Amino acid sequence: MDLATLIGLLGALGIIIAAIFVGGSAIIFVNIPSILIVCGGTLFAVLMKFPVGHFFAAFRIATKAFFNKAEDPRKLITEGVALANIARKEGVLGLEGQEIENPFLQRGIQLCVDGHEPEFVRSMLGKDINMTIDRHERGQAIFRAIGDVAPAMGMIGTLIGLVQMLSAMDDPKKIGPAMAIALLTTLYGAIIANAFALPIADKLAHRSQEERLNKALILETIGSIQEGLNPRVMEELLKTYLPASQREEADGEQAHAA
Repeated sequence: MDLATLIGLLGALGIIIAAIFVGGSAIIFVNIPSILIVCGGTLFAVLMKFPVGHFFAAFRIATKAFFNKAEDPRKLITEGVALANIARKEGVLGLEGQEIENPFLQRGIQLCVDGHEPEFVRSMLGKDINMTIDRHERGQAIFRAIGDVAPAMGMIGTLIGLVQMLSAMDDPKKIGPAMAIALLTTLYGAIIANAFALPIADKLAHRSQEERLNKALILETIGSIQEGLNPRVMEELLKTYLPASQREEADGEQAHAA
C-alpha cells in the first residue's frame, strides 16, 4: 500500500468535505443532475477518445498508484552481483534453478541459460520494457483525459444551469435549483480533475519511471553477466543507476562490510 497516495487522496477529499460541513448543511452540495452531467458526461466523453479495452484497463492500472511499490534498486544490484558471482564460478548454466523474485530478472536469466545470444536477449527484454511503458502511458493518458474533460463538463453544466435560470426569471422558485446546477457542476468537475484524476495520472507516471529504471538496471545486469564482466566492476556500473545519496550509502555499507 502506498501511503502517500492514500493519505493524499483522503486528505484532499477530507479537507473539502470538512469545509462543506463547517459552512452549513452538506445536503445543499448534493445535486443529482449535476452529478449526472459531470460524472456521466466525463466517462462517456473519455470513452469516445479511447478503445473500450484500454478505457477499462486504465482503472486496473490505476491500482498501481495505491498498491504497487517499486522494488528497491539496491536490492536488485545485490541480487544481480550474487548471480554474477555464481555465473563466474559455475558458468551461465549454474544460474538455472536459482530462486529469483523479480519476474523480469528471472526471464532474462532464463534466456541466458537457454543459450541465446546477447543481442537477442537485449532485444527481447528491450521490447518487454517498451510494451510495459506503452501500457502505463495509455493508463496515464486516460486519467489525464478525465482531468481535462471533467472541468469542461462542469462548464457545460454551468451553462445549462444559467440557461435554465434565465428562462425562469419570472418564477423565483426555479431560480435556486437552476443556480445550484450552474455552480455545483463546476465544483464537481474541479474536484474530480484536481483531487483525483490528475494526481493519479502523475503518480502512475512516477511508478512508470521507477519501473523503467529498474528494468534498465536489470537489462544492464543481464548484459554484464553474459559478457562475463567482473562482479565488482559490474556492481560499480550498476550503482550509476542510483541517486548520489543512495550510492554513497551503498559505498559506506560496502566499506563497513569489508
